Amino acid sequence: MKFYSFWRSLASFRVRIALNLKNVPHDVVFVDIDKSEHRGNDYADINPQMALPALVLDDGTVLTQSLAILEYLEETFSVPKLLPEDTVGRARVRALAAMVAGDMHPLIVPRVQQYLTEELKLAPEQKTAWLRHWAGESLRALEARLARERETGRFAHGDSPTFADICMVGLVTFATAQGIDLAPYPTTLRIFKTAMALPAFAAAHPLAQPDTPAAMRKT
Repeated sequence: MKFYSFWRSLASFRVRIALNLKNVPHDVVFVDIDKSEHRGNDYADINPQMALPALVLDDGTVLTQSLAILEYLEETFSVPKLLPEDTVGRARVRALAAMVAGDMHPLIVPRVQQYLTEELKLAPEQKTAWLRHWAGESLRALEARLARERETGRFAHGDSPTFADICMVGLVTFATAQGIDLAPYPTTLRIFKTAMALPAFAAAHPLAQPDTPAAMRKT
């Protein structure tokens, strides 16, 4: 299978983690959003939405949207489990994942940032305030749940990583890049550090990718 990715894409980050955790063989095709390669015909033919990531299966089937790809990987590659066995647990994990991937992330993607600056003419500091606001809202809501709910363990749900952790680490990574103080979110920060200590998470980090600009790449 082929995985179309961009180093800075938080949605690609999610799928990279799942592919690593499940040890799924795949080839990576890098699509440079900064050079508008996602808007070229080659990629638009794969995903008309011109958003990353995309996963092309060996039979040519194209999967898009990170959460849908996670569901496919969970149903196709059984080990390790990234969703709990019980229905209520699965609902909780999916809800935590959607709080990030469904509610916050759409507000900070590159096409939204471009609209804010090019169409609405927001100054750089105004755009930064927008990004920090929505990341902060998500962090506050996530912390409130993780800190009080008994299902929280070493990870967001129990003692092994799930979809919730896969989405949450992207939020914290983005918040860090935006200079947001994480001290008010101790439970979220603890779980983030636990997850990022796993090789599958660390290897998927945006700053550890082959297409990461050399000056920014982790050594």
